[in-house]
Amino acid sequence: MTALELYKELGALTKHKDNWEESIPFVSSLLTYDSVKIQAKALWLLGEMGLAYPMSVQDVVPMIEPFLDSPEPLLRERAINAFGRIGRADYSLIEPYWLGLFRFASDEAAYVRLSFIWASENIATNTPDVYADHMPVFEKLLHDEDDKVRMEAPEIFRVLGKRRPAFVRPYSEHLRQISETDDNRVVRIHCLGAINVTTHL
Repeated sequence: MTALELYKELGALTKHKDNWEESIPFVSSLLTYDSVKIQAKALWLLGEMGLAYPMSVQDVVPMIEPFLDSPEPLLRERAINAFGRIGRADYSLIEPYWLGLFRFASDEAAYVRLSFIWASENIATNTPDVYADHMPVFEKLLHDEDDKVRMEAPEIFRVLGKRRPAFVRPYSEHLRQISETDDNRVVRIHCLGAINVTTHL
């Protein structure tokens, strides 16, 4: 099967969730396929499968971990995303690797930094307490040079604000300042949203 045929097959599998659990071995086997595009698609799909069937991907998680060190930014991004989705379903499966994800807050690729925030939001949805001592990392991302990263950064404050308002309240004034001064309208709106969550609880 060619890379193009494989990619199409993975695309079709994405739409047939009833087949996901039984297809995990096949998809995980593609992590060794000699194509960044195929590996990236497999990583993304394994993340979604892991969200739906966390216990069925537990043996695959160690296979995902090496991609965090890939020189290819796309593969780092997809591995982070996969850990975020799997960690949302069952934090214990990615706990050994969780602290190591924080290095991606300063990754050279903006979309990898963005994926770190997105994965953190996923994990924090059901396991917020682990972020208690790590809020300064996200505060720094509020001032990222990339607009998309700055647009997403307030969202982790909103997610955590719903679950652990005390984590976010020390940053309320900072968020308010950004909501009034940032050049990006979406950044301003998202910062205001994070503030509103904590003030209404």
